[in-house]
Amino acid sequence: MTGKPPYSNPVPVSDLATGILDPVLRKRAGISIGLVQSWEEIVGSRLAGTSRPERIQWPRRMHEDDPFEPAALVVACQGVAALHLQHQADEIIGRVNAFLGFQAVGRIRIVQKPLTETKRRTAQPARPLTPLEKSRLERVVGGVEDEALRASLERLGATIIGQRK
Repeated sequence: MTGKPPYSNPVPVSDLATGILDPVLRKRAGISIGLVQSWEEIVGSRLAGTSRPERIQWPRRMHEDDPFEPAALVVACQGVAALHLQHQADEIIGRVNAFLGFQAVGRIRIVQKPLTETKRRTAQPARPLTPLEKSRLERVVGGVEDEALRASLERLGATIIGQRK
């Protein structure tokens, strides 16, 4: 057998996903996955948490010899982030164009809507159980023979019951 086996050079999954997703995003939204992934670097962490680029809208060209016109970058924002984004629009346009390597974007179109990305909730500590709740929990898990499993179930039960009001 000559040559290297096909599995000798592992490829990161992110590279494979980018190779698959990037052409789809370019076709459907006119945007590259690199822009989406670098959004925090472009706009900063404060705006990145409340906004995201959705698509690039290129102006229609009726003829091939029509002059090039820059596109509009459509950015989804929630709440007051739209105001912050609007104030920083010129700077963001410059950063996006620097990222893309040419004067692709001429303006930003802001669309206010809730973002689908959900933030992780910070866990609130569970309240202490009442004596009645403790005894009920002990009765429920009391039949479990394995001590480690029983202790785990008690901790789980105490957390669940303790988070109820």
